[in-house]
Amino acid sequence: MARLLFVLGIVAVTFMIYSIVDAALRPVRLIRGLPKWAWLLVIIVIPIIGGVLWFVIGRGREQNAAVYRTVGPDDDPDFLGKLGYTTPRDPEAEARTDEQIRDLEKRLAEQAGDKPSDDPKSGRGGKPGPA
Repeated sequence: MARLLFVLGIVAVTFMIYSIVDAALRPVRLIRGLPKWAWLLVIIVIPIIGGVLWFVIGRGREQNAAVYRTVGPDDDPDFLGKLGYTTPRDPEAEARTDEQIRDLEKRLAEQAGDKPSDDPKSGRGGKPGPA
């Protein structure tokens, strides 16, 4: 039992010291409720409860000036670049993609038994359709 009380005492003192240091080093603009000196007094006079009140009421959160926007993977050019997709800003990659598409269309046409078309924009093989 004495060991438990000893450990709880060490935890209480550590929590109180941490609360005092946190309140003392916190910028004034981030402190809510009371002035900084009053919070330090509350933490020292009411040891455990003062520290809990400091963390629950007095300690304000920092607000980052930068606003972060979550970008989905299909809108992230770096992610798409890793996958081999191109962005409109890369003409060499677009040319490679166009060449890959023409090659794929040619192979598909050969598998279907069609003669490949010379027109890359037609999207059809060389076989004429019904007139």
